[in-house]
Amino acid sequence: MTISKDIKIVIVTGLSGAGKTQAMKALEDLDYFCIDNLPPSLLPELIRIHQNTEETRPVAVAMDVRGKAHFAQLTNVIKWLEESGVPYKVVFLECEDDILVRRFSETRRRHPLAEQGSLYASISHERKLLADVRELAHIIVDTSAIKPSELKAYLNSALIGRDDSELLLQINLLSFGFKYGVPNDADIIFDVRFLPNPFYIDSLKELTGEDQDVADYVLKWPQTQAFIDKFYDLIVELLPAYSKEGKARLTIGIGCTGGQHRSVAISRELGRRLSHDGIQNQVRHRDLPEK
Repeated sequence: MTISKDIKIVIVTGLSGAGKTQAMKALEDLDYFCIDNLPPSLLPELIRIHQNTEETRPVAVAMDVRGKAHFAQLTNVIKWLEESGVPYKVVFLECEDDILVRRFSETRRRHPLAEQGSLYASISHERKLLADVRELAHIIVDTSAIKPSELKAYLNSALIGRDDSELLLQINLLSFGFKYGVPNDADIIFDVRFLPNPFYIDSLKELTGEDQDVADYVLKWPQTQAFIDKFYDLIVELLPAYSKEGKARLTIGIGCTGGQHRSVAISRELGRRLSHDGIQNQVRHRDLPEK
């Protein structure tokens, strides 16, 4: 099998309860194609299938002792990756015994090696089973004292080379009308009802903020420009902090009376500025009629 060198593989492994689920969620947010609990022997076939699709994302797979006898093949598969020249990284997550015991107690989950007897005995046996894999790891993370958001930031830096301020954070700009209620999913809400209202202009009343004449009217006022400039600066300044806390999506609600004119025009302008500066965003209009 010919393997494309453009495919990048991340293997996430380590102790049960050390945070592999959180690591996989973080990698998914970082735009990895993620598969949990894959038997190691299936990785070559997964790579073959993946490279025959139009999928361009790097691949992250979680492999651990849940695979029982299948897991024993992991070291051989890592050697195969090395020999095939496929770019790959092994991320190994570990944690202090007492913290692992507490996590299992809090979640009431059964350890995959529970047949070993006590929880401490199961953890000790798992450490022995994972010793060879740990030696092959490129990145070892002790999750004893870090939050999921910190794990995400660490993986972002270690695997992609970005710092905290460059985490992939999707901005959703949502226009809405206060008369129809405040959106429940908004993280931040701004009220733009203080701006001049095109509804009272006969030639604009039946149009929406998606029409250029309405947008020009809303955006021409000095108070509109002042608001957009300051609001935009505030958003950009806060993005690294939201990213560092592990948010993958930030929804900003922009509301006017009916959600037809001012909020639509402002949301579109903010989206245009974000896109111009290379910041991912999506603009949605909750209360505009479907075309």
